[in-house]
Amino acid sequence: MIIGNHMVKKTTKKAKNSVRRVYMDYAAATPVDPKVAKKVNAALTGVFANSMSFHSYGQAARAVLEESRAILAQMIGAQSREVFFTSSATESNNLAIKGVASANKHKGNHIIISSIEHACIMESAKWLESQGFTVTRLGVDSFGQVNPQDVANAINQSTVMVSVMHANNEIGTIQPIEEIGKICREKNVLFHTDAAQTFGKIPVNVKKMNVDLLTASSQKIYGPKGAALLYVREGVKIDPVIHGGGQESGLRAGTSNVLAIYGFALAALEARRNMARETPRLKKMRDRLQAGILKSIEGSHLNGHPQKRVPNILNVWFEFIEGESLIIQLDLRGIAASTGSACSSAKLAPSHVLIAAGMKPQEAHGSLRLSLGRFSKDSDVDYVLKALPAIIQRLREISPFKKSEETNS
Repeated sequence: MIIGNHMVKKTTKKAKNSVRRVYMDYAAATPVDPKVAKKVNAALTGVFANSMSFHSYGQAARAVLEESRAILAQMIGAQSREVFFTSSATESNNLAIKGVASANKHKGNHIIISSIEHACIMESAKWLESQGFTVTRLGVDSFGQVNPQDVANAINQSTVMVSVMHANNEIGTIQPIEEIGKICREKNVLFHTDAAQTFGKIPVNVKKMNVDLLTASSQKIYGPKGAALLYVREGVKIDPVIHGGGQESGLRAGTSNVLAIYGFALAALEARRNMARETPRLKKMRDRLQAGILKSIEGSHLNGHPQKRVPNILNVWFEFIEGESLIIQLDLRGIAASTGSACSSAKLAPSHVLIAAGMKPQEAHGSLRLSLGRFSKDSDVDYVLKALPAIIQRLREISPFKKSEETNS
């Protein structure tokens, strides 16, 4: 496939005299499932009208939009009227944080987030501070988990909202959302969770989780980019952050991206069908990858919780290694991975998630995230386990970190 002047090769077979391609960055973005792509492509020229139009073309688009809404609502245990479509998880999170703060500022000006939230939550909270709100950023333990009691202790009379992600996008640690939600419900404080890394991978139910708002994204579950949702429990007051033609019941203006939303719903159905067999398959591959790395590479360490984590994310750090160099060397061998969050990987600062979990900047800089997905194979794991030790050895030979350590010893 040609995109501009760049060639993107499929990862299935190794072409003669070419580097094998292995994609291990599913936590950043997933490829569109071929079954989903086929149906979306078939609808591309047929479902084209504005879903707000009253003529038959517009009503056909509207029917697809509402059917998709119903499917996604059912997936999270919600009512259709509680699901609102946006363009991305980032937009959903901005809408949740800013919209709730704006609509409830008469009740208070304090919000609580964890110190390991996605950048869009962190930046939204920072913006609210510039608007006169106060923000508490809760610390986490060495596994990256929030203590529910810390949430309870941080809530005060001016608290209007708590936001804690369901699972972290870098280390995969799953948070005690149900317990945190129960605390918030008892204290009459709204609770939002970013479930972009869990929806479609593990069960997500808004009632069981005690959440008032929840974010999920198409591009994390093999659907097309350009579609995400925000669940807003009926009765929750929230203001729009984008104003215009009144789409999404006035909460999110802009012409609905019906085809992307349709693909989102199709991908969700496919994820539900696959979950029972896909979850243990991914966990088995992840655990084999983890065991192989920790056994074969001296000075390698696991980041995140060893058990309470999503099945497809593995994050490790290597002594005397600089993460950006590691990513480049892996890519030269055809392995796509990441260090830190993909949304902020261009920054040279160490991961705020790993720093919050107690790591030193030098240690955090040596982190590697390998994330598996639907099209990952055992042979991909074998390839990484074969290539990685030699890369680490070579980088350590030229590492300024190791030379500094040797000089100081």
